[in-house]
Amino acid sequence: MSVLRKDFLWGGATAANQFEGAWNVDGKGPSVSDMCTNGSHTVPKWVTAAIRPDRLYPSHEAIDFYHHYEEDIALFAEMGFNVFRLSINWTRIYPTGMEEEPNEAGLAFYDRVFDCCKRHGIEPLVTLSHYELPFALVEKYNGWESRDLIDCFMRYCRTVFERYRDKVRYWLTFNEINIGTLPFGAVLSTGTFRGYEGPVHGLPDNKQSRFQALHHMLVASALCVKYAHEHYPRFRMGNMIAYSVGYPLTPDPDDILANQRDTNLMNWYCGDVQVRGAYPHFAKRYWEDNGLHIQQEPGDAEILREGTVDFYTFSYYSSHCVTTHKEAMGGTGNLMFGPKNPYLKASDWGWTIDPKGLRYALNEIYARYGIPLMIVENGLGAFDQKDADGKIHDSYRIGYLRAHIEQMKEAVRDGVDLMGYTPWGCIDLVSASTGEMAKRYGFIYVNKFDDGTGDLTRERKDSFYWYKKVIASNGDDLGD
Repeated sequence: MSVLRKDFLWGGATAANQFEGAWNVDGKGPSVSDMCTNGSHTVPKWVTAAIRPDRLYPSHEAIDFYHHYEEDIALFAEMGFNVFRLSINWTRIYPTGMEEEPNEAGLAFYDRVFDCCKRHGIEPLVTLSHYELPFALVEKYNGWESRDLIDCFMRYCRTVFERYRDKVRYWLTFNEINIGTLPFGAVLSTGTFRGYEGPVHGLPDNKQSRFQALHHMLVASALCVKYAHEHYPRFRMGNMIAYSVGYPLTPDPDDILANQRDTNLMNWYCGDVQVRGAYPHFAKRYWEDNGLHIQQEPGDAEILREGTVDFYTFSYYSSHCVTTHKEAMGGTGNLMFGPKNPYLKASDWGWTIDPKGLRYALNEIYARYGIPLMIVENGLGAFDQKDADGKIHDSYRIGYLRAHIEQMKEAVRDGVDLMGYTPWGCIDLVSASTGEMAKRYGFIYVNKFDDGTGDLTRERKDSFYWYKKVIASNGDDLGD
């Protein structure tokens, strides 16, 4: 008998800005991602104030899901997906984010996508905002620093909720909203970088602007959830957190406390607001210690209290170590930094491979919140090379996913209520962190390369057939 529930949601995850392409087609406006150049694990990607003809912007074509969606969804169905996580490109619906009326061509595109999913028996899991803030809102308002964006976002939410009320049941508000607690989140998430041009990770940090923006996003998320609950009772509303597993490097109490502080800010600051309906106990001191003055309007506390989510989703890729000992410091990965963990191996991009960290995360989250959980991003970014037979034998990816699914099942045995699993980049797409195609996650190989070339043909990797067996057995068959 399978460890996982009979109605377990198996699928894969994507983001519009990383795989749709067609960046200026059918009335779509530019998003922040459309202003980001390509990069690599050694060369940083940039955000520019205008499109430069001498730079490559990978989101402009990406893998062109816009024109390949029927083929791609058919491949997902062949693997056995019963859920597909995707996002709506806000600027397809409201090109600047400020229009009074939506763009019908953009709405019609997602009608076609959701109808295609339905024909294949696939349930859409839709992220409303996944790193694709309208660039015009950055230029006019400095992104989410302005409370005016709440109204813009709610207009967008009301539009898509009504349009797709019978086609989409599962919704997530903001992708990895807690990335706004990190400096580079000013570009990817909060949009608080007006006037800046340069490396995405090189923006001079304005913590006050970032955390004020994050408050507005949390209020917007709660308003969105509250509105959905009141008007569309069939909807199930979730959040999405980039979950960070940190280990103290030593038993030094200072390392223990440092890791606790990092964990509190990264994992619970936003999660508590979205699940419990209020800022956590440590928030006030964090604001005081960092000189932050978060402007909260009358009624905000009530909105946060009334706009809590039905289920909790998160991304998990790797873990990291935390220490206060300067001699032990060193970089590993490009999202979380810390000293090397001597017990773990790492990917080509320096991300530690830690399947047991996923079990730990699931238990920590469920113990705190006690609502259904879903892993909506997990996977291995790797250099995929075709073998002599022209095929991609990605045993390393199978090994990574197998080990994580094993630990996922252990967490369910521990008592965690887990409702689904959608590995990241189920089809190769542009990396959000580095802006490159070479960092591939997919079960499906796309012939598209970092220099912009490629005929966009799709090919099944070995992991495609392996994951098909996993889904068919509801996670029981994890063999080669």
